[in-house]
Amino acid sequence: MSKMRFQAVIESRNRKPVQVEEQGRRSELFAKYVFNEERMLQHLTKDALESVNGAIISGSKIDRKIADQVAEAMKGWAISMGATHYTHWFQPLTGSTAEKHDAFFDLLPDGRALEKFGGGQLVQQEPDASSFPNGGIRNTFEARGYTAWDPTSPAFVYGTTLCIPTIFVSYTGEALDNKAPLLRALNAVDDAATAVAKYFDKNVTKVNATLGWEQEYFLIDKALAFSRPDIMLTGRTLLGNQAAKGQQLDDHYFGVIPSRALSFMMDLEQECTSLGIPVKTRHNEVAPNQFELAPVFEEANLAIDHNLLLMDVMDKIADRHNFKVLFHEKPFDGVNGSGKHNNWSLATDTGVNLLSPGSTPMKNLQFLTFFVNTIKAVDIYEELLRSSIASASNDHRLGAHEAPPAIISIFIGEQLSNVLDELEGVTKGKLSPEEKTELKLNVVGKIPEILLDNTDRNRTSAFAFTGNKFEMRGVGSKTNCAKPMTVLNTIVAKQLRDFKKEVDVLVNKKKLKKDEAVFNVLREYIKTSKRIRFDGDGYSINWEKEAKKRNLSNNTNTPEALAVMTSKESLELFKTMKVLSEVELKARQEVDLEDYILHIQIEGRVLNELVNNHVLPSCIEYQSQLVANISGLKNIYGAEYKKMTAAQNTILEGLVEHITGLKKECDEMIEARKTANAITDTHKKAIAYCQQVKPYFDKIRYHSDRLERLMDDRLWPLTKYQELLFAN
Repeated sequence: MSKMRFQAVIESRNRKPVQVEEQGRRSELFAKYVFNEERMLQHLTKDALESVNGAIISGSKIDRKIADQVAEAMKGWAISMGATHYTHWFQPLTGSTAEKHDAFFDLLPDGRALEKFGGGQLVQQEPDASSFPNGGIRNTFEARGYTAWDPTSPAFVYGTTLCIPTIFVSYTGEALDNKAPLLRALNAVDDAATAVAKYFDKNVTKVNATLGWEQEYFLIDKALAFSRPDIMLTGRTLLGNQAAKGQQLDDHYFGVIPSRALSFMMDLEQECTSLGIPVKTRHNEVAPNQFELAPVFEEANLAIDHNLLLMDVMDKIADRHNFKVLFHEKPFDGVNGSGKHNNWSLATDTGVNLLSPGSTPMKNLQFLTFFVNTIKAVDIYEELLRSSIASASNDHRLGAHEAPPAIISIFIGEQLSNVLDELEGVTKGKLSPEEKTELKLNVVGKIPEILLDNTDRNRTSAFAFTGNKFEMRGVGSKTNCAKPMTVLNTIVAKQLRDFKKEVDVLVNKKKLKKDEAVFNVLREYIKTSKRIRFDGDGYSINWEKEAKKRNLSNNTNTPEALAVMTSKESLELFKTMKVLSEVELKARQEVDLEDYILHIQIEGRVLNELVNNHVLPSCIEYQSQLVANISGLKNIYGAEYKKMTAAQNTILEGLVEHITGLKKECDEMIEARKTANAITDTHKKAIAYCQQVKPYFDKIRYHSDRLERLMDDRLWPLTKYQELLFAN
C-alpha cells in the first residue's frame, strides 16, 4: 500500500466519531427554524397573515405596506433565532441552489447603525444574471436579473442566515431557474385537476401535486475521498478495479447500519427536523457504504425545496463527521448506483388523494379518471418525460440493471390491467341500466379490494403505479426534482384539460349523462394508450424489441434525449400551458447540452491527469524494478535465470501491454476531444463528446484496472475500492 493511501486509511481508522447531541422528541423540534404558519400567527397582524395566506392559496399579490409588515416580523423572529444576515435562496440552472448574504445592517445619515430589513429586500433582490447558465437569454455584458419571493415556501434560518425561497428571472422576464417553471406547472395542474375533480365533488377548490422523494447516497471517509482527485473533481471514480467483495452476497441491503454512519444520520435528522424537513426513513442500500433517506410526502414545491436543502445539509453534517457524501448516480463501477425515486400524486383541499380508490363507485370513477389520464399523458409525452431526467451522470445508471431502462413504460399490475381491459369493452354511447350496474358494482366498485397488495412491484418500470401514487424511478440522485416534476405536472395538466373538453362536448352536445360521458372518454384513452403499459422485465432484450414495435422511444444517452425538448409538440405544449416560452425552452436545452459537454470534458481532463501523473509513473517504476530483478538474476545464474524469472516475465509482459495501451488510448482521447471542441453547434458537439470522446473512458479504464491487478500494492498511487467502500 502506498504511503499516502496508508496514511489516509490510518487516519480514518483512528478518527473518533462525532458525539451527537442527545435528541429529544422530534415533534417538539420540528420546524423550529422555519417561519411557517405557526410563526406567522405569532408575529403577523391579521391583515398581513390574510395577505400571505391569499398569496399561498390563490396566488394573489402582496402590496408593499403588507410586505413591509411581513419583513419586519420576519426580521425580528430571525434575529431572535440567531440570524445576522438574510439571503434570497434560489435555484439557477446549475442544478443546485444559490445565495448572496446581506447583513441586517445599515447606517442612518448621522452615522448611527441599525438592523434593517424592509419589504423591498423581502420581495425582490438583484443578483448578477450573467454569471449563471442562461442558454443565450442574457449577454455576458447584461448583468441584471431578479429574484422574487415565493411565499408558498416558508423562509427559514439556516446557521446565521435567514433564507427566503425565491424565483430567478431575467431583466426581460424569462425564467432563469427551475422554480419559476415548476410553480407555473403546479398552477396549471391545479386549475385542470380542480375542474375535473368538480365532476365528482363540487366542494373541491384546489388540487395540490404531492411529492415524496427517496434520496440515495454514498458515505465515503473524507480522508480517503481527498486522496482521489477523480472523486473530488467529478464526484465519481474514473478508475478502479472492483474489490473482491462488493455487493454480491446481498448482505448490505437493510443490514445493520454501521455505528459511524448512524451517528451521521442521527445528527442529520436532528438538523433536518429543526429545518422542517420531515425525514422519516433511513436504511442501508444495496452497495457497501450506500444508504437511503426518505421523508413524509409534501406539497411538491415545498418537497423540492426541502430536497435541495437536505443535500446541502448532508454535505455539512458529513464534513462534521469526517465523511464525504457522494450524490453521483454511479460513483463506483460494478456496484449499485444511486437514484432519487419521485413518488407523485394529486390531493384535493378536501383531503382526498385523487389516485387512491374510495368507498363508493363514484369515488372509484374519480380514481379511474385521474389514473387513466395520467397514463394517457405519459403515453403522449413519454419522450419528453425521459428528457427531464437526462444528464451525463444519470446515463451511467439508466438501464444498468439497478434502475429502469431509458424506455419509459408504465407498470400497473395484472389486476388493474384487467379492470382497464373490461372498461375498454364498455359500449360506446349511452349505457343500459344493466350495463351501468355491472360496470359500477362489479368492475369499478371492486377496485379497492384488488389494490390490496394484489401484485408485486416492478423495479424495472420507469413509471410504476404503487397503490395510491405513481413512482418515477429514473430520476438521478443529484437531479433537482423540479425538472421532472415540471414536465410531469405540465403533461398531466394538458391531458386533464383535454379530457374535460371531450367530456363536456358529450354532455352538452350528445346529451350523455356525466358518468356515461366519462366512461366513453376513458374507454378511448385506455385503447389509445395501451402501448405504454408493460408489466414484464424492462431489462430484457425482448422488451427493447417490443418497445420498438410499439414505437416507444429508447434514447439511451443525453444528447439523444434532449433533442425532443424543442420539437414542435413540446414547444406547443409548454406555450399552451403557459409554463415555458419558446425562448425559455430553447435556453434550457442549450444549458443542458452545455452541462453534458462540460461534464464529459472535465472527466476527460481528470482522466488524462490521473493516467499521466499517477498511474503511468508508478507502473513504469514497478516495471523498472522487475527489469532490474530479471537482469540481476541473469547476472548471477546465467542461462538458468529463465526458469527463475518466468513469473516476473509474465508480469512484465502484462505491464508492457497495458502501459502501451493506456498511453495510446489516452493520447487518442485527447485528439478526439480537440476535434469535438472545434465544433460550434452545441448539439453536434454534445453528440461528438458522447460518441467520439466518452468511449475512450472505458478503454482507458480497462488498461488501468488491469495494471492495478498487476502492480505492487505498495506502489499503486490511488486509494482502492476495497478501502473506499469498506472503511467505516
